[in-house]
Amino acid sequence: MKPIQLPEPPSPTAARGTPDIFESGLHTIVRRAVVIGNGFPSSENHSIGLLRALGLSHNHLIYRVTRPKGGIDDWLQWLPLSLHQKFHYLFSWFRAFSSKSQYLPITSHPNGLSSILEADANHIVNLVRETYEKEGPLLVVASGRDTISIASSIKRLAADLVFVVQIQHPRSHLNRFDMVITPHHDYYPLTPEGQKQVPKFLRSWITPREPPDSHVVLTLGALHRIDFASLRSAAITWQDVFAHVPRPLLVVNIGGPTKNCPYGVDLAKELATSLLSVLGSCGSVRISFSERTPQKVSNIIVKELGNNPKVYVWDGQEPNPHVGHLAWADAFVVTADSVSMISEACSTGKPVYIMGAERCKWKFTEFHKSLRERGVVRPFTGSEDISENWSYPPLDDTADAAKRVHEALAARGWKLKI
Repeated sequence: MKPIQLPEPPSPTAARGTPDIFESGLHTIVRRAVVIGNGFPSSENHSIGLLRALGLSHNHLIYRVTRPKGGIDDWLQWLPLSLHQKFHYLFSWFRAFSSKSQYLPITSHPNGLSSILEADANHIVNLVRETYEKEGPLLVVASGRDTISIASSIKRLAADLVFVVQIQHPRSHLNRFDMVITPHHDYYPLTPEGQKQVPKFLRSWITPREPPDSHVVLTLGALHRIDFASLRSAAITWQDVFAHVPRPLLVVNIGGPTKNCPYGVDLAKELATSLLSVLGSCGSVRISFSERTPQKVSNIIVKELGNNPKVYVWDGQEPNPHVGHLAWADAFVVTADSVSMISEACSTGKPVYIMGAERCKWKFTEFHKSLRERGVVRPFTGSEDISENWSYPPLDDTADAAKRVHEALAARGWKLKI
């Protein structure tokens, strides 16, 4: 952990005041944090975005929970992490034994158990205990299914020394965390519409089963790092690239199909046709694909639009222009599958058009319905005039969640030292 620097003694000419560590006590000041991540950028951005809003973005450590990959491990990704870990150990032992080669510890495999043990609850708890007298309590922020067991274990082993925030609904036993931050649409199974889609004999198996209590913070979208300060910084950083781009600039962010938002080449063709229809009202168009975008989808987009002089397709090479796009775009088109990409675009207050929302099902329908009702997004049909400027109060879920963390810490008698 980064050592805490105590304040310098005041100079004779400086304004007199009592340092807050003496006013409130060192053990009530939270000035450090740990992020428990799962290796997926979107999930870790949830946690880092929250820390940024709390003013702790430069005083945290990141621990990662990474599942084993390769071979039979790729077929075991659906298992709970602890069970997957045990199977991985057994299979590795069996392979070593059956090959009659010298047994190598699992920790020697870079993509094996060592990656899972990288985020170790006992290690983090021991670190907190050893440094508590000097550095005070620890804020723990975790996001993603594979981080649940680690974060809850830290809370169980050191409840008085830590404040544990779990981002995304852990599905059960919410009392294992000090706070849970999750999108409102995660409670879709409890709505009348959600109940209609679940047979009665299965309802007891669908989570969540209870309405949120006082330590559950509901957001409209996903937490992220984008705010006014980051957009202003990105605008400066990317000024040489975008300052002379013909306006209006339409940015198109394309994700990939998911279980609840399935699509394929049919949507790609519709998107390409609609983009060609609005080109007349655009000065320029910039298109980005995500890591989840199927090759067959990107191929269609590139084939139909790649040679148009108004269109630039990012080739995936660094630097990633994503934050530059958010800062400089005049409007966005985003595929309906990605809550994170949509939430970031909606944090700008600029026009956001959604492609493919009608294909989404289950809780994603609730998410898109909520956005439309608040006037934050509109469907992308190909008949839009991109030069039309419409706006809305930007989504500020991350700042709202950070405020709730401040309030919860204050209720415990703690406060953040920024």
